Amino acid sequence: MRTPAPESRPVALTIAGSDSGGGAGIQADLATMAAHGVFGTSAITAVTAQNTRGVESSHVLPTAEIEAQLEAVTDDFAVGAAKTGMLATTEVIETVAEYAQEFEFPLIVDPVMVATSGDRLLEPEAERAYEELLSTATVATPNADEAEVLTDIAVTDEERAREAGEAILETGVDAVLVKGGHVPGERVRDVLVTAETVRTFEHPRVGTEATHGSGCALAAAIAARLATGEPLEPAVEGATDFLARAVRYPYDVGEGHGAVNHMHPLRNAAAREPTAEEVQAIVDRFVAADVSALVPEVGMNVVGATPYAESVAETAAVEGRITRTLSGVRPNRGVRFGASSHVARFLLSAREFVPALRFAVNCRFDADVETALEALAWPIAEYDRGDQPAEIRETEGSTMGWGARQAFADREEPPVAVVDRGEVGKEALVKIVAADPETLADRTLALEREVTR
Repeated sequence: MRTPAPESRPVALTIAGSDSGGGAGIQADLATMAAHGVFGTSAITAVTAQNTRGVESSHVLPTAEIEAQLEAVTDDFAVGAAKTGMLATTEVIETVAEYAQEFEFPLIVDPVMVATSGDRLLEPEAERAYEELLSTATVATPNADEAEVLTDIAVTDEERAREAGEAILETGVDAVLVKGGHVPGERVRDVLVTAETVRTFEHPRVGTEATHGSGCALAAAIAARLATGEPLEPAVEGATDFLARAVRYPYDVGEGHGAVNHMHPLRNAAAREPTAEEVQAIVDRFVAADVSALVPEVGMNVVGATPYAESVAETAAVEGRITRTLSGVRPNRGVRFGASSHVARFLLSAREFVPALRFAVNCRFDADVETALEALAWPIAEYDRGDQPAEIRETEGSTMGWGARQAFADREEPPVAVVDRGEVGKEALVKIVAADPETLADRTLALEREVTR
């Protein structure tokens, strides 16, 4: 018999409805909590029959059953934080509010009042009951429509979100996060209002309809982070970052709009070592084949991004690059994350247009390489660093984002190689990109053979 090795985890509680489609409700909450390393418990308020296309039916549980679940969980577990979702009726809201008065842990209230269509989900009495529940809460997370129900303030911009947040604070809640997903604009601005401060968390809007359950995931992420002991503001910041990626990399499931990706942190972390190994395998192939003909004066680098990479720190590359020696090419040091700047930034920017891209390499570019590229007949794009507007250079601090936009935006067929023609005093380069390591290596070696034939 083996000796068990138990592991201690923070505990969080979700008080919400069940979504048979898995995109929202307790299913989304528990997945989000697990992704944050938190053990999730639940008190189900209602059972819904729904999928990615919509809700077929719903059934609200008797309050006695909800009470029994709350008693069972809080009697046995050291709950670190809780969140509410679909509470459905005045009676359920009042029941949860009564229990919440005795909670000795943070409570996040997601006031589910308005459907995505704009329809009210609760009768006026239930909306008023929310005020009592909010008085027991640490954070409220209304979207723009729900904030308007609670305050009669139409949230149309950041300033109006602040006003609505301040009005909701009068219920006694400690903080209000007015979500900006329903407010039009190229960027989503979530405004956190407390008695002392106002802070806005901003992310680019993602062109997707796979947002069902995003409010559930955000509130659950805040609860999970608070359960670990994280302070409020960093918890909210981390949760909004979490949701931005969950929406950016949704699950392609069902026949509707799919679902937000609650598990992306775990999958991204699990992919780090394999990604570094894949970069090393590409480097080994380049060393074995001696790609000296393609190594630029500044050195060559191979970059691999984790599946959900959004920053240079999530890209693996050769520290010190690959350089030419008398006996062929050699990496200066090993592969590590964050080792590349320019190539990594280019790859990350290219992924804004082609998210499947995960690997890139920079090569020398001259007349011989240009002729070889023509012979290979790849889709090619190019940009000239000298053409970058000064105001963009000052704002971005790097040409890579601008260059990727020039190369990938508004193209029916994404390029395989992108020529960076440099500028005065700068070496011209060509960057090869691919979705997988084998393809990147094959393309680079094909170019090398064409150049040296």
